[in-house]
Amino acid sequence: MEYIGLDVHDRYCQVAILDDNTDNPEERRIRTERAELEEFAREHEGAQAAIEATRNYWFVYDCLEPELDVSVSNPHETGLIGDQKVKSDRLDAKRLAVLLRVDALATSYISPDEFREARKLVRRRKALVDDRTAAKNRVRSALADRGITYDGELFRQEGREFLADEELPLSAADRQIIEADLAVIETLDEQIECLQSEIDEIAATWEETQLLMTIPGIGPVLSVTIVAEIGEIERFDNKKQVVSYAGFDMRVRQSGEKETTDAITKEGPPVLRWALGQAALNVVKYDSYLGNFHTRMKDRKHNQKALVATARKLLVSMYAMLTKQEEYDPPKATA
Repeated sequence: MEYIGLDVHDRYCQVAILDDNTDNPEERRIRTERAELEEFAREHEGAQAAIEATRNYWFVYDCLEPELDVSVSNPHETGLIGDQKVKSDRLDAKRLAVLLRVDALATSYISPDEFREARKLVRRRKALVDDRTAAKNRVRSALADRGITYDGELFRQEGREFLADEELPLSAADRQIIEADLAVIETLDEQIECLQSEIDEIAATWEETQLLMTIPGIGPVLSVTIVAEIGEIERFDNKKQVVSYAGFDMRVRQSGEKETTDAITKEGPPVLRWALGQAALNVVKYDSYLGNFHTRMKDRKHNQKALVATARKLLVSMYAMLTKQEEYDPPKATA
């Protein structure tokens, strides 16, 4: 059996190839191009290969996977690259091959194509919404610098007419900044709307999103984000595993006989935690069961900790729904 470690870069991959009988790897470089990667995979058909979860690893994975048994290393769990005192492409590739050979490689989950594609859409939409929020804040800041306030919806028709008023005490530079950001906002609105249409289509066709949207306050964007980021629910044996994957399990610190929990681990996809947090904020407005739970938590904890606890409880409910394929049916709320 061959064990192949690939240290992936934008333009090339450093390769180390081991077998069961040698500790001196065959080393080479190949270009990070589809034709060369696919040819390399055919040369080593049936071998085990390991790559690290870097920026362009999906492309490399897709090129190699038809011919090789490819694992994606989880750098946070493996501690493979960052913790080494001596670092080089050759050593990194060899370490991957060695860990693969001794079955000590901590791997990342490889989600199906449909989840990966949906994840691109929702992450891109979130980035565009963040950019739009930043542009709107710049407009508000330009007005605030001149002591100008507006009580209505600043970026709707009436607000746009207010901003276009030539009698506003704005300098030429202020007007140029505002007009530029309004143009940015208009462009972002169009792009977000296009992505929204694609996300709506996905939400309407996935059974998982249809189930999650039975929770009051959860719509297409949040349901698709949560399902795409979690992946196949069958890979989790219990609710503790899915909570841990989302980074909502508690970090335990131990010193002698004293053990404390001070914060969540925040492991796993940040976008998933964001989506669950947004979902919790929405759900507590409409669902009395989780709304009452959130209120009780706020009485005992800081607001942010109460929100995290509510998001974690919501995730556990989602896990049960997806596992049992049941719609949302919480216990009757108590005062």
